[in-house]
Amino acid sequence: MQKSNHLQYGLVISAIIILLSVVFYVMNLSAARWTQWVHTAIMFIGVIITCIQFGKLNDGDVTFGSVFANGFRTTAVIAVITVLFSVIFVLIFPDIKEKALEEARRQMEAQGRSDEMIEKALAMTSKMFMVFVVAGGVFGTLLFGVIASLIGAAAAKKNPRPQALQ
Repeated sequence: MQKSNHLQYGLVISAIIILLSVVFYVMNLSAARWTQWVHTAIMFIGVIITCIQFGKLNDGDVTFGSVFANGFRTTAVIAVITVLFSVIFVLIFPDIKEKALEEARRQMEAQGRSDEMIEKALAMTSKMFMVFVVAGGVFGTLLFGVIASLIGAAAAKKNPRPQALQ
């Protein structure tokens, strides 16, 4: 039976992302696009480290698939916790939605979109905001988590012992 570390690392990585989210909110930076990339980079690097540590934890007696699965389980833990946090955070601080809509308006105006097109897009975004938060959080985390798990599985030390035939 292999030892696992996905829960511990998933909780730690989620805590770091949540802490940074609160700091960015307090510093009024939560609408800045680069802050999302900071969260993604932390998750990405954390999942790779989790995979490498999983190989070490099991003395290299792992396969590519088992390391990848551990990394993906870590990603799933991160996705569940951070998406739940995001939903709760938006419900507690509804101004996040308003700031996001203002930023979307600025971006569409910079692209030269018509006022009518901007208003329609913002109305739909406002109505579906929570769906976008959940779907974007889940799919974004899982996409980058799969890539990080693949990289981590490739980087982890693997020296599986042959299984005896039964």
